[in-house]
Amino acid sequence: MLRFKNLGSGSSGNATLVEAKSGTHTTRVLIDCGLRLRDLELRLEAAGTSLAELDAIFVTHEHGDHIGCARSVLKRYPIPIWMSQGTWLAVQDPQWDALQHLVHRARDGQCMEWGNLQATPFTVPHDAREPLQLRCSDGDRHLGLVTDLGHVTPHVVSALQGCHALQLETNHDSALLQQSAYPQFLKQRVGGAWGHLANEAAADLLQQVMHTDLKHVIAAHLSERNNTPELARESLCRVLACEASDIEVASPSHGTPWFTV
Repeated sequence: MLRFKNLGSGSSGNATLVEAKSGTHTTRVLIDCGLRLRDLELRLEAAGTSLAELDAIFVTHEHGDHIGCARSVLKRYPIPIWMSQGTWLAVQDPQWDALQHLVHRARDGQCMEWGNLQATPFTVPHDAREPLQLRCSDGDRHLGLVTDLGHVTPHVVSALQGCHALQLETNHDSALLQQSAYPQFLKQRVGGAWGHLANEAAADLLQQVMHTDLKHVIAAHLSERNNTPELARESLCRVLACEASDIEVASPSHGTPWFTV
């Protein structure tokens, strides 16, 4: 059985818990550590687990809302952590030296196996050193996790084909972004080819990977200033021909409920 729960999503911090269960054994992997340590501990507790029960951590890239408290976690718990070579180089400082024995390199297209869970990273266009997103599977069901990308590439579309659940970035509404009080350089960064995915671009990606066995679609990484849950839902609902209530929006403070893939 494959299931997942977002613990918090947005510029204030990102983390998603993925579990794969076979028989009596459950594999638990945390995707990103972008929350404050105490908040992460509390949200894991609310999800029925703890840092001590994690089998692995995967960090998508070095931005603070994704790598967050990873170093603090590793100082307390010897959890193996995966990241790209580019991300590792981007976070280099002396405080990581004592932890590097826990750090493993992740590579585009190279499957990682953690107990009952297999995960394949794929590159995305974002303004980080070497950002990766992730496709997870228990060998039967497939979950695609994709945020922090400025535009949709054929490589991203290929990586997400056949997924039974998607956690998909719907960062901003393009009109709201342009009307916002953001300085022009920030508008260009967020809305540019190496920034974040607009609602309409997310809908286009969904259109390209949609299939009859797609069970759950989660809207994630919404901008608090330049988007609303209603606008994000509306964009995705047009593709899925569903009710707005069928689309779960991952919140910064509570994430989402558990979803079985």
